[in-house]
Amino acid sequence: MYIIGVAGGSGSGKTTFVHRLFQRLPKEGIAILPQDAYYKDSLHLSPEERKLQNFDHPDSIEWNLMLDHIKQLRSGQAIECPTYDYISCLRLKETIHIEPCKLLLIEGILLYTCKKLCKEIDMKIFRDVPADYRLSRIIERDMQSRARTAQDVIDRFYQTVRPMHEEFIEPSKLRADVLLSGAEVDDKAVDFIAGGIIKILEE
Repeated sequence: MYIIGVAGGSGSGKTTFVHRLFQRLPKEGIAILPQDAYYKDSLHLSPEERKLQNFDHPDSIEWNLMLDHIKQLRSGQAIECPTYDYISCLRLKETIHIEPCKLLLIEGILLYTCKKLCKEIDMKIFRDVPADYRLSRIIERDMQSRARTAQDVIDRFYQTVRPMHEEFIEPSKLRADVLLSGAEVDDKAVDFIAGGIIKILEE
């Protein structure tokens, strides 16, 4: 199993890049594993406390479970990937069944902050996008899908998202094999990387 990671700051277009890449690849034998699915469950906290959690710190992710699932896929075993609800800030009962695959696409802001995970990833891609562009995308996304006001998003960005990006995510890009700069997802870059992946899968 060949593993490709796509990381970058919040709002950098990681999910868009992964979906466009997925569209250009053979559909059989490929799976997507989102880092966000592995946020630690916070059922023990009150609704108010859940919203105050720092979701941009590496400690917010259940890395051991994610690594165990990757190792299971490598060994030919299917997994039940967890699902997470951004509005309630809880892990849901529903899971996503993922069969062993030839290619696993992993995406998330904190991927390269985990050294053990980095060792599992064969190609590490980083979406390097300026903070101003990322903030505008975060505002639009969180208002539409996470039931937050523009002011809530802006406050969170300057209190948590940007400091965590500077402390953890920005330094982690040094572990990347490929840096993709620019505010928009470049289709030429997607085509180039897809072509390289297809050659790897054929070999």
